[in-house]
Amino acid sequence: MEQSITDFVGVLGNVLLIAGLVAYGFRLFADYHARGRWAKNVTGLLAGVGMLVLAVALAITPQNADLLRKISVTRAPRLLLGVSSALLVAAIAAYGIISFARPIRLRHENQLERDQNRELPKVE
Repeated sequence: MEQSITDFVGVLGNVLLIAGLVAYGFRLFADYHARGRWAKNVTGLLAGVGMLVLAVALAITPQNADLLRKISVTRAPRLLLGVSSALLVAAIAAYGIISFARPIRLRHENQLERDQNRELPKVE
């Protein structure tokens, strides 16, 4: 009896967390859509999914499946996993650098604009 209650609480907590994340995601998407910059990213997402489906379609042919089986017994999967992880870490680092540098750049641009406006005489 006690085990089923803890299982129920765990499942309920997970369901509520997932529902909250989905609702928050829809709110973020609605805000993003309202700003009008979503079309480029949606087309990129659909193109990426299309490329993944194409890759799966090409990989599941009998000849390719046999080749993949032969490659899988070598060290190539570990090498590819390492390269993939390195690229993902590089992407995360690049995003962090860009996110950090943008406010600094905007602050610098605002300072330049204020400096330019100080030099202009007031015309009345």
